[in-house]
Amino acid sequence: MKPTSAIADTLQPTASVRWALTSLALSMLLSSLGTSIANVGLPTLAAVFDASFQQVQWVVLAYLLAITTLIVSVGRLGDLIGRRRLLLGGIGLFTLASALCALAPTLWLLMGARALQGLGAAIMMALTMAFVGETVAKEKTGSAMGLLGTMSAIGTAMGPSLGGMLIAGFGWRAIFLITVPLGLLTGWLALRYLPADRQKDRSGRARFDSLGTLLLALTLGAYTLAMTLGRGSFGYLNLALLLAAGAGGALFVFTQSRVGSPLIRLSLLRDPLLSASLAMSTCVATVMMATLVVGPFYLSQALGLDAVRVGLVLSIGPIVVALTGVPAGRIADRFGAQRMTLAGLIAMAAGCLALAVLPRTLGIGGYVAPMVIVTLGYALFQTANNTAIMADVSPEQRGVISGLLNLSRNLGLITGASALGAVFALASAAAAITEAPPEAVASGMRITFAVALGLMVTALAVALGSRARSHDRS
Repeated sequence: MKPTSAIADTLQPTASVRWALTSLALSMLLSSLGTSIANVGLPTLAAVFDASFQQVQWVVLAYLLAITTLIVSVGRLGDLIGRRRLLLGGIGLFTLASALCALAPTLWLLMGARALQGLGAAIMMALTMAFVGETVAKEKTGSAMGLLGTMSAIGTAMGPSLGGMLIAGFGWRAIFLITVPLGLLTGWLALRYLPADRQKDRSGRARFDSLGTLLLALTLGAYTLAMTLGRGSFGYLNLALLLAAGAGGALFVFTQSRVGSPLIRLSLLRDPLLSASLAMSTCVATVMMATLVVGPFYLSQALGLDAVRVGLVLSIGPIVVALTGVPAGRIADRFGAQRMTLAGLIAMAAGCLALAVLPRTLGIGGYVAPMVIVTLGYALFQTANNTAIMADVSPEQRGVISGLLNLSRNLGLITGASALGAVFALASAAAAITEAPPEAVASGMRITFAVALGLMVTALAVALGSRARSHDRS
């Protein structure tokens, strides 16, 4: 009996860990699916609610705003009140909001439900990464981070095609209803298998920084709106919002240096490894968004592909990330996260260089090959960078650090859509990008990726500088 009992004791934790990781992976899948599945429904929503594009784009923007403005705060809240408890609440809120989206009788109620869904997604995004340190052994952190990256990529890749099929077969409400049973399954697995929150001494518990939360949310909200309003044009409202974001950021830093229990301890940002990691993450996400902004125009107008073939080519990137996320995590575990972070950045820089000099005559293959290199580099960087930070962070700071990593990525995506989108439009030298001739679009694409290459060189310089400083300290 003894040997059998010993075997059971060793197998049971492994099974529990796998189911716990499944719940975290599904949480990441749902939050990324919530972002991508709604985009394909915007034309349908405009027709159903008799609304303009500027109005229906708030179905996407409300979700994005909620995530961007609150992800750091909910990460910190999880550190204070218990991550399991808050994650279960986030999954429940996301699931309920998904049902409310499907039942919304008006566009305004749909926007409100999407904002609630975004709050649930922010909790899920921030706390899934934070939970890795409590769920798997330190030497397996990279593999777990790779799994989460894979599920995020699958959700992003699957959203447009799944949403299109659901709308065609069942109507627009189905794109929100589909996440309800998935949310219920995720919540049950999390409740059953995630480790319980540790009991904390109430007398020594830090307070939640409400003022810092409000200031950070307003600052990030102003920046997000400055970068997204106007559909590519930058007017006085955008400038005013950008100035407000700058003032809000300065006020936030001032208050964080004065309160006893700050939302973000400023000493954290003085850590060269963390500050470098956040800067690199922002640069990389900016470049990845450029591939999504520029790619459709280059493929359709410069290469003359129809919508179906454009969609197929664009799906290659997320598929590559989905297939390489877990192997990238294992590589990071084996060869070291910092070394693989550099390798990922070098691969992305090489892909950007190839795109910056790409002749249009090489056709689809000439575009896909460097794009695969960029995407492989991104998968390796993302997994290794997250592993380098989350593997050694103290338990009481996991939520806020995870929130900061997700925030840096979101800000990069927003900046990439706005700034590099504007570079592409200006470089194409046409009054309307949709009317630009093929060679002008190809030239615009090359110039945009030359700028992206500059960002990757900057990220490499930051990585090398951080590595040198960490060696000096050790």
